[in-house]
Amino acid sequence: MSSDEGAVVGVDACKGGWVAIVLGGYAPPQAHLLPTIDHLERLVPDARVVAVDIPIGLLDNGHRAADQLVREALGVRRNSLFMTPIRAAVEADDHGAAILLNRSATGAGVSAQAFALREKILEVERWLPTARCPVVEVHPEYCFAEMDAGTPMRAAKRSWQGMIDRRRMLERHGIVLDAVDPRVGARVPVDDLLDAAAAAWTARRVLAMSARSLPDPPQLGPGARPIAIWV
Repeated sequence: MSSDEGAVVGVDACKGGWVAIVLGGYAPPQAHLLPTIDHLERLVPDARVVAVDIPIGLLDNGHRAADQLVREALGVRRNSLFMTPIRAAVEADDHGAAILLNRSATGAGVSAQAFALREKILEVERWLPTARCPVVEVHPEYCFAEMDAGTPMRAAKRSWQGMIDRRRMLERHGIVLDAVDPRVGARVPVDDLLDAAAAAWTARRVLAMSARSLPDPPQLGPGARPIAIWV
């Protein structure tokens, strides 16, 4: 299947909702700001694959193998990936309760970043049964490393050099963001937009059947849901 048969989408959480980068055919990448992730159906009705930077699949006990493997692969950028909390911690009413629940089940607490994303995690989970195309989980820093033959980015993504390096890496792989809608670009932080573009790069690989998952095969969570991070 060729990568120009329909659009692929990379999505990253951002302030005010989600930012999506759409790659389709020979058109330049398009950027959309979504209040909720289910707006994708209306904005990109021809999407063939969606790759989203959010945990998909929660465990009741223990750590997800995908998180552990990708942290190992990221080397100097390993702290960019937080360990996904167990379901009870994600659904907890406050951060303190989440820490206690997660520590009891995994031996580790819950980072403030992970707890802050709980609503986004559950929003994606609610949306998945109605999604019109395959949806995969990605981690942008892992995507950028894979673009460079497994070499993690040296500079942090919020640094000036980090932004330059990531934009150049995307351009090396044919994703040029010069034509991004300025109305979106003015509202979305640079790192979130670049992360969404990296996710779109993996979505394109999934459509072309050249992507791979960690772990391979995916771990099976409750209800036999496959849990993996794709690149």
